Amino acid sequence: MGLFSFTQEVAMDLGTANTIITCNGKMVVDEPSMVALDRRTDKVLAIGKAAREMDGKVHDNIRTIRPLREGVIADFYAAEQMIRGLIKMAGNRSRWFTPSLRMVIGIPSGSTEVEIRAVRDSAEHAGGRDVYMIFEPMAAALGIGIDVQAPEGNMIVDIGGGTTEIAVISLGGIVSNKSIRIAGDDLTEDIVEYMRRQHNVKVGERTAEQIKIHVGSALTTLQDPPEDFIVHGPNQMTALPMEVPVSYQEIAHCLDRTISKMEAAILSALEQTPPELYADIVHNGIYLTGGGALMRGLDKRLSDKMNITFHVAEDPLHAVARGTGVALKNIDKFNFLIR
Repeated sequence: MGLFSFTQEVAMDLGTANTIITCNGKMVVDEPSMVALDRRTDKVLAIGKAAREMDGKVHDNIRTIRPLREGVIADFYAAEQMIRGLIKMAGNRSRWFTPSLRMVIGIPSGSTEVEIRAVRDSAEHAGGRDVYMIFEPMAAALGIGIDVQAPEGNMIVDIGGGTTEIAVISLGGIVSNKSIRIAGDDLTEDIVEYMRRQHNVKVGERTAEQIKIHVGSALTTLQDPPEDFIVHGPNQMTALPMEVPVSYQEIAHCLDRTISKMEAAILSALEQTPPELYADIVHNGIYLTGGGALMRGLDKRLSDKMNITFHVAEDPLHAVARGTGVALKNIDKFNFLIR
């Protein structure tokens, strides 16, 4: 009957850095949120990984765009083209017609009405007929297997590319939440700035991202430290090529200020939590999800600071995507989905 099913179900984690699509519980698309467009005709040249390969290496006729900034759609046209292209990648190409889509999309919990509307409009233009939204921390909780309907408090800290979402969840709703626009992208910017100031070497966003992945750390002393990462780039003064080894201690110092802001936000969310739920959180611990949860030593640093255990979720990068998949299967049961 696959040939004649008129609706296709799609769950999407629309992220600032990556967009992940799941169909029938399987992850079918995991691509960077990026589009390359022709400047003159606005025709889509590449989407996802192919567009990221082009980033920083294009000529005047091509522009690479990240349609989402800080978790919010910044470029409406590019976002719509990206969603459409990614759904095509996920779709079943053997159909004779395009089925109408039933979609659940993860969005930041601090989204305003206008921002929610922008995501819905983009999804509808890309072929979505029934579009539901779910807040990312709620999706992350579902994705790591927490019973969100239970009468007990669980705290999720979802560190993405554009936003860090902190939420206390109980009885299928968000009790207190804080969404700050400080996340992975800010850490990358810190590294670009640090390399320029400290080593006098120019690095682009992609290189800074590599440094963050290879030697990014939240602590200056780690038990099994990573090897230094060698950065190649032009000297700012002479434009001659340089080779700079970067250690994880340096990066830990350079990221300290941004991570401290995240700590302050988590403390502020804990302050607003009702005492009964606070007791549950101390007992259960706090769950870290999102790409930022992979930062070395982050869980230990936060645990030491707050005297509450922090657990890094299993496969934190895909927690929100798995959760949107769970929500898609239980659309009728979950009344916290936004229409």
